[in-house]
Amino acid sequence: MQRHPPEWWLRRAAIAAYVAFLLFVGLFVFTHVRHLVAASEVLPSFTGNNQPSPNVGYEEGTALPTWTGTDRITILLMGIDEREQEEGPWRTDSMMVVTLDPVTMKAGVLSIPRDIWVEIPGYESGRINTAYFLGDLTDYPGGGPALAVETVRHNFAIPIDHYVVVNFHAFVTLIDEIGGIDIDVPETIDDPYYPDYNYGYDPLHIEAGHHHFDGETALKYARTRHSGHGDFDRARRQQQVALAILEKVKHPDVLARLVARAPKLYETLQASVRTDLKLDQIIALAVLASKVKPEDIRFAVVDESCTLPYTTPDGAMVLVPIRERMREKRDYIFWLTDETAGESGEAQVSVLNGTEQSGLAASTAQYLEENGIHVARYDNADRQDYATSLVIINRDHESAARQIIALLGLPDSALVHGDNPSATYDITVILGQDYAEKLLSQP
Repeated sequence: MQRHPPEWWLRRAAIAAYVAFLLFVGLFVFTHVRHLVAASEVLPSFTGNNQPSPNVGYEEGTALPTWTGTDRITILLMGIDEREQEEGPWRTDSMMVVTLDPVTMKAGVLSIPRDIWVEIPGYESGRINTAYFLGDLTDYPGGGPALAVETVRHNFAIPIDHYVVVNFHAFVTLIDEIGGIDIDVPETIDDPYYPDYNYGYDPLHIEAGHHHFDGETALKYARTRHSGHGDFDRARRQQQVALAILEKVKHPDVLARLVARAPKLYETLQASVRTDLKLDQIIALAVLASKVKPEDIRFAVVDESCTLPYTTPDGAMVLVPIRERMREKRDYIFWLTDETAGESGEAQVSVLNGTEQSGLAASTAQYLEENGIHVARYDNADRQDYATSLVIINRDHESAARQIIALLGLPDSALVHGDNPSATYDITVILGQDYAEKLLSQP
């Protein structure tokens, strides 16, 4: 295996930084920086016992790891309302689901408002932004990120592979490091109650039109809810800021400056980013995602079209989800909606238990029904020793089959096309030991 030249980590930083923004998780770049500085002292070698992380390969004669997995990758990006004068735990201030299919090379971004009222697994229902807080407060296995991930999975039927958490300090520093961003503000914003960092107010006024924002102003623009559609406009502005970051970081001189500043950024931001991704996974994803075309990225917001305003008994103003509409948003960013054009009627689904765990088919059928999948039958499979689960398509209902995979958190490899077009059911789901063990491992 070829040894890496000393400047290797610099090239990695540039590529990783570029693709992070390409995936619209701009602050994700500082995770790269944090690890890359350490890597500059002892360059990693993928020989001997130091093997690449899952879904990462290393080709002879190349200087960068490559993504070898074929399953969809979905990341939950969270911004936390972390304040220096507080010890925490904190709530999430923003939440985005970012997804990429390495086979079709299509990506999507879904913004979730912080006030949406959801079921938090193992806890009472509450605003979705409290899941992270509760996870850290109660020592939930994996902490705040794990409970936030499980809450999104439970309510949106989106299997999350990884998470990235950043705070306001990282956001402001990022914008300032790239020289600010250019934003076209669609309507005048006048927010006399924008919060400062000491429980007071820092009034914000931005006229409609073209602006160049520094980091602090960009943060205010992304956080304020003082506009016609409140939290929904806020989510759209956050996506607009992400796009502006992408445009700015495309310039070679900006990338070069980020790389040159890596050691200093590491010192100031090492405590501002939290993620479960490994360095080689980040770089391999960077190489993969750099090939995504802009027209192959979809954006959506869980907005007023799929929520209803509600006041809780204790007076809290929240948003209650209209789940069918919410699923439509999810399917859009996962590129499932266009596939339904060739399908006729509702898919007839059979759920079969291929394990020895009693009641697995019944409980799974009920869960699928609650999430919009019509289950015509559930029963035991022909045998109870299936190691892996299968979702078998007997007729043209690809979209429904992929929705089932997302709901159950199965890998894309579980999807197979059957050879019996005269089968009684359009889709047959066989639950294997991998699915049973996954359920048992959940808190």
